[in-house]
Amino acid sequence: AHLNQEITWNHRPLDVERMAQAAQYLLGIHDFSAFRAGQCQAKSPIKELHHLRVTRHGQMIVLDIRASAFLHHMVRNIAGVLMTIGSGERPVEWIKEVLESRERRSGGVTAHPYGLYLVQVEYRDEFPLPERYIGP
Repeated sequence: AHLNQEITWNHRPLDVERMAQAAQYLLGIHDFSAFRAGQCQAKSPIKELHHLRVTRHGQMIVLDIRASAFLHHMVRNIAGVLMTIGSGERPVEWIKEVLESRERRSGGVTAHPYGLYLVQVEYRDEFPLPERYIGP
C-alpha cells in the first residue's frame, strides 16, 4: 500500500459539493467545543476559521483549513463530520447542529491522522522571529 499512512482512506463515494457547502457554516468566530478532543487543554474553545476549502484532485479530496489557532483534534473532527456529510449519511446543515451543540458526542467520527499535514505557520508582527533559521 504505497500511500497507506500518507492519506486518510474512505471507501464510500464522497460528494465534494456537499462537503464544501457544509464547510461554509464553520467560517468565522465560533465555539468549536464540539470539534475538540476530550483531553483538549486549550483555555478557550473560541477560534476563528478564516478559510476552509474542499476540492477534488482526481481520486483525492483535499481540505485546506486556516484558522487563528486549532484545538486538539479539531481538524480531524471537522474532516470526520465533512466526510459523513459527503457520504450522504447526514444533511449539509448537520454541521451547523454539531457546531451549535458544543458537545463532542454529537460530532460523530474522528478522521484518522494520516494525511494531516501542517503546511504553514504565520505569526503576528508582535512575535518577532529571526530572519533565518538558527538551529543546530
